[in-house]
Amino acid sequence: MKIIPAISAETVSRFTTKELRENFLIPSLFSPDSVELTYWETDRTIVGSAVPIKGPLKLEASKKELAADYFLERREIGILNIGGAGSVEVDGVTYAMSKLDCLYVGRGAKSVVFTSANEADPARFYLLSYPAHATYPTTLAKQNDAAAVQLGSQETANERTIYKYIHGDGIKSCQLVMGITCMKPGSIWNTMPSHTHLRRSEAYLYFDIDPAHRVIHLMGSPQETRHLVVAGGEAILSPVWSIHSGAGTSSYTFCWGMGGENQDFNDMDGFPIAELK
Repeated sequence: MKIIPAISAETVSRFTTKELRENFLIPSLFSPDSVELTYWETDRTIVGSAVPIKGPLKLEASKKELAADYFLERREIGILNIGGAGSVEVDGVTYAMSKLDCLYVGRGAKSVVFTSANEADPARFYLLSYPAHATYPTTLAKQNDAAAVQLGSQETANERTIYKYIHGDGIKSCQLVMGITCMKPGSIWNTMPSHTHLRRSEAYLYFDIDPAHRVIHLMGSPQETRHLVVAGGEAILSPVWSIHSGAGTSSYTFCWGMGGENQDFNDMDGFPIAELK
């Protein structure tokens, strides 16, 4: 499991593009027949993926990083399928998952196994995990079950639909909040005006992007912004002091997930566009 350290805003202000990418971009997701996991020291976040093709894949604990007998011994996890049909078996119970279905698995589940329904069109499971202090039931949400919120406008090129899966009024969890944002045709800006939230860290997964196109992800403190060029299937780590916005060269979808002090989706510190630098 790769480990990425927590880094201060002052240190990042001196980073090169290479250093920014090494510390905030996760490019090695969705490898065939593999479970990929990255441990970020901020809030002890784990970002990962599973792409079962030739056979099932099991979510295993790493003794070195987690010192646990099984992955969810002291953790919870959100699982989003961004690929073909598949299933996740949790302690002997199977949950069928189509594209954009989300499964929450609570602390204490000992066995998590990923399977694809069709080898030619495999499931692509995105994983986001945080420590958990209590146990909540494993719960599946279809995209139609998610709370949908319409935001933005055509005039500002940020018309989008937010689907909330794991949140205070949806699937219950200890600290994980998770959902997706789908950009409308012709809209490219996400999370603009931008914000930070000092009480929660966040991770973005960009997907459903034409391979020839990219998203220009903005990060950094509001008065000293930086950017990363992100391809489909790549994830961004967003520290508590950083904004997290982006503009695509074509339409795209992204999964957002947070963990920290609370689960209040609206707990954020906004910054007017005119004040960004």
